[in-house]
Amino acid sequence: MVRWLRSYELGDPGRVHSEGRAARAVVEVAREQVATFLGTRPRQVVFTSGGTEAVNAATFGARRARQGPVVLAAVEHSSVRDASARAGDVVVAAVDGQGRVLPGSVDEALTTCAARGAPAALVHCQSANHEVATVQPVGEVADVARRHGALVHVDACASVGHLPADLDELGADFVSVSAHKFGGPVGVGALVVRRGVRVDPLIVGGDQERARRAGVENVPAIAGFGAAAEALTGDRLAAEAHDARRRTDALAAAAGAVPDVALLGDPVERLPHIVCLAVGGVEAEVVLLALDQAGIAAHSGSACSSESLAPSPVLEAMGVDAERSLRLSVGWSTTDDDVAAFAGSFGRVVSELRALRA
Repeated sequence: MVRWLRSYELGDPGRVHSEGRAARAVVEVAREQVATFLGTRPRQVVFTSGGTEAVNAATFGARRARQGPVVLAAVEHSSVRDASARAGDVVVAAVDGQGRVLPGSVDEALTTCAARGAPAALVHCQSANHEVATVQPVGEVADVARRHGALVHVDACASVGHLPADLDELGADFVSVSAHKFGGPVGVGALVVRRGVRVDPLIVGGDQERARRAGVENVPAIAGFGAAAEALTGDRLAAEAHDARRRTDALAAAAGAVPDVALLGDPVERLPHIVCLAVGGVEAEVVLLALDQAGIAAHSGSACSSESLAPSPVLEAMGVDAERSLRLSVGWSTTDDDVAAFAGSFGRVVSELRALRA
């Protein structure tokens, strides 16, 4: 990225002068790198400012192409829920106690829409949950949606770079991806559009990205996105996933040794790099602050630990107390020493906080 962060060397990829052609080459090389990593064609990759924009573009485009409700589960990311609510009517499908979308509930929701004379325009199904890590039955949900004639969007931001991705086999109409979720730069992502699908762009004002997303491309970030994708193409993804699973298993084991702490989500069919815990007897906010003082950065579904004033809809849909949740994640830079630091601090932190509350 460094060369293209020097503005005096950076041309507009849409221009025919030498600087512009050099920038265009960088963008197209990165597009091919990302497409290869995702198991799709370069022409299907539309670069965006991140996963949130990709989600909004998919939702907007689908609703412009087809009038009708949007079907989703309450465990979807807030960008999916909010974009859908803005687009029109939303029908919510049920999940089980591990946060897994129920294909039968999606079928029921689509049947209800058709019976009301308004067939659904779009079905959202995340590839895996961003809070509790449960892997979703995307293939089954996509099959149900296709039987009802609805478009399918998969939010794959949480899973790409951590689980194998073959988007052409997935069969979705739209797939959202975010580079920073797997070691790429912040501020760039992609919307992968199935071949033959034509939708109006969310952002207009230019013919960039083959008239599918206006605005001069962010060349440095796109170059970094492509480099991260290329680095993970091949055996490295499996190796990193193995290490991540080993470390989150160790985190879960250390936390589970503390009384009244339980794992949330599917214990087996889950993302390798995320583990979510229910911690009894103490609020999440004070646990996060105490862990931060111990040099450990964690997250929670608690309203007080996020930008929102409402508890996590994911945990509420699962029937879990969002004020008692703790989410831990690892990445390519995480070490065994980091895991040991958590193991050495968590039990002491929770015990001291419980004692203070008592």
